[in-house]
Amino acid sequence: MSALPPATRDWLAGPGLVRLWSAARKRLESNGVQSTGSLRLTTVSSQERNDLSLLLGKPLTGTAATVRLDVLDKRLRTSAAGLGLGQVLEELGPPLVNRRAAREENAAERQRVWAALTSSLDASPLAGLEWVEQWSDVLRRTGVPKAVTPETAVRTLQQAVQVLGVLLDPHRTDARGRGELAASVTGSAHGLDDGSWLARLVQRGIALAHGTDLPGDAAGRRALWRLVTVTPDEVSSTVLTYGLQPLGEDWRARSLRERADHHAETHLTSRDLLDVPLQLPAGTVIHICENPRVVEAAAESGCSQPLVCTSGSAATVVLTLLDILASTDCRFAYHGDFDWPGIALANRIMRRYGARPWRMGADDYEHLATRSQAEGIPQLPLVGQPVSAIWDAGLAPTMAALGVALHEEATLDLLVDDLSGAP
Repeated sequence: MSALPPATRDWLAGPGLVRLWSAARKRLESNGVQSTGSLRLTTVSSQERNDLSLLLGKPLTGTAATVRLDVLDKRLRTSAAGLGLGQVLEELGPPLVNRRAAREENAAERQRVWAALTSSLDASPLAGLEWVEQWSDVLRRTGVPKAVTPETAVRTLQQAVQVLGVLLDPHRTDARGRGELAASVTGSAHGLDDGSWLARLVQRGIALAHGTDLPGDAAGRRALWRLVTVTPDEVSSTVLTYGLQPLGEDWRARSLRERADHHAETHLTSRDLLDVPLQLPAGTVIHICENPRVVEAAAESGCSQPLVCTSGSAATVVLTLLDILASTDCRFAYHGDFDWPGIALANRIMRRYGARPWRMGADDYEHLATRSQAEGIPQLPLVGQPVSAIWDAGLAPTMAALGVALHEEATLDLLVDDLSGAP
């Protein structure tokens, strides 16, 4: 319930005093909620001038008015309001925020956070190492993420020091899994997952300790963990392949060739790609598709051509395999969905690997759209922002004109025919 008399509150909340209260609120919130200093209002309207004259108890003339906040505070206390300026502002709402005190408290909290980091480092095996001061300086400059409370920041920084102390111990000889390491320090196997603040802190420390740049992609981060004999998860993410026939007599190469001979698809993990000797004959054409159904159809039909599936947007493990194949002078042909995300992915693959389009031209799209309509297949509307195809300037306009999205399944018979023939 308001402490102001209703009639008084209604008058104070009127349009003639709105600018005064807004300016007074900003001033009080910035100076520790003290009624000091003065305000100057310009281009004062006749209603504002009349209401200010009544409020201050003196006539105002002209189009500008200067208001001393201490005088206004006293005037309000002795008026029908019976409250000081700060109390009146809170009655009119919203509550005042002491921004000066908040800034001072935030500064004190930041100081406590960085003091805790210094204490942790001094008590750790990292104390005195050359790179540690640089690491600490970088952390102070980048600061604590906004969503992280001071208590959580202190705990996370202490955990980072603990992890780095373990990993960079010169007498350490054991290899550890990242999940195992995270659980031992944080209680959660996901405590060092990519994207977490703790993982970024630790990775920056590892990079500085080894004099290398902080990586910007998943493959680089895995390599960074391996520098300190930490095994990241390299088995859960896979790339779907078919028909790969690597050279060599290593059992892994023989295994891939045997699966290819039996028309069996193969899921390769990141760990496989570290070990499997994927040296294919130079000039081998690798077909790349976007949807796993193409691989399934190729296997069912006993196709002979090698195939790699991105399974949608190409993950790191997919790009790692394609990088390896590119390094052996393989050539690539790409097919994907005829929708805007599909064109964006195709652009990415074609730029990176110089792949040629595989049934991905404007004529191919128009033929498929016409065929699917003639066969009575429900038309999937094309939605989203158009994306120009780097290999065919006419494709995007044709797609936009017809307005139909076509997934790879619409091309399946033609793709299988291509994969069944000679390279």
